[in-house]
Amino acid sequence: MRHPAFYTLNACLLLLCTSMYLGTGWSLVLFSFPIAPRLTVDNYYLQFVPQVTAATRFFTWMTLVMLASAVVMFLGERRTPFRWYPVILGVLAATLLTRFLIFRYNAEMAAGIHDPARLRQVLSTWMATNRLRVALWTVQWLAMATYFAHKVLRAERAGQAIPGQPMLGKAGRRQWSEATT
Repeated sequence: MRHPAFYTLNACLLLLCTSMYLGTGWSLVLFSFPIAPRLTVDNYYLQFVPQVTAATRFFTWMTLVMLASAVVMFLGERRTPFRWYPVILGVLAATLLTRFLIFRYNAEMAAGIHDPARLRQVLSTWMATNRLRVALWTVQWLAMATYFAHKVLRAERAGQAIPGQPMLGKAGRRQWSEATT
């Protein structure tokens, strides 16, 4: 790898993005979904629509950053054992799921649902689809966490990183290390 500091910072950015998706997704499943049975056509809007609208705006841009970062990561690691296709595929799969399945229900909820039976059906399908998306986000995060764990273990096995000791290079200058403590 020609520029390890750049590629490591890029991988950290991708870990940050996957962490944000992981936290948002599990927060939705653990804290928002349990109240769904109590939602009615009169109160569902304030519980879901403003939050989903704001999240969609934010995560649309973050997804573009993630896709670019995943491509950079792949290009940087393409000749190493650290090719992480699942991250790229996971981002694409979650994006396509969102675009072609979830957005239609977001739009219907934002437009206003007045039939209680339709609201139950939309919420049920929306939550099931989001559970699948949260599973994809979890796989993305696990792939990134595993990436960093493998990097640390590989560096330790190679004797490159000694806990508590700086990495010294030419003329005693501290070098960048992918496995610093």
